[in-house]
Amino acid sequence: MDFSHPTRRRQSEPALPMINVVFLLLIFFLMSAQIVAPPPIDVTPPVVQRGDAAQDGLRLHMSAEGALALDDLRDADVWDRFAEVQTPSEATVLIRADAALPAAQLASVLARISALGFEHIQLATDQK
Repeated sequence: MDFSHPTRRRQSEPALPMINVVFLLLIFFLMSAQIVAPPPIDVTPPVVQRGDAAQDGLRLHMSAEGALALDDLRDADVWDRFAEVQTPSEATVLIRADAALPAAQLASVLARISALGFEHIQLATDQK
């Protein structure tokens, strides 16, 4: 009878710790990523040298062609949403207008928003 010691198999590196690390990194990057909804219409705001950060409020987007967007509302529905605001004098409207938008169109929108009772209107810009 042969009672020699059995040959030892070479053990491979365990893959489970590496898989755990990969999944932990995946979870870390998913949790640390900033999730922001894309803007409803493509807008390139004008550029300024420096300024203060805008406050939260109603965000009105205006394209270069004059199209309006507020959340998921477009054009005429935007004005209905502005009319629904209970205390417009306390609400802040942030207008994110395209730099190519004619100033006359922006002025008419500003006048209409002011006529609805909004007192805090801000124009979003990009810093240079």
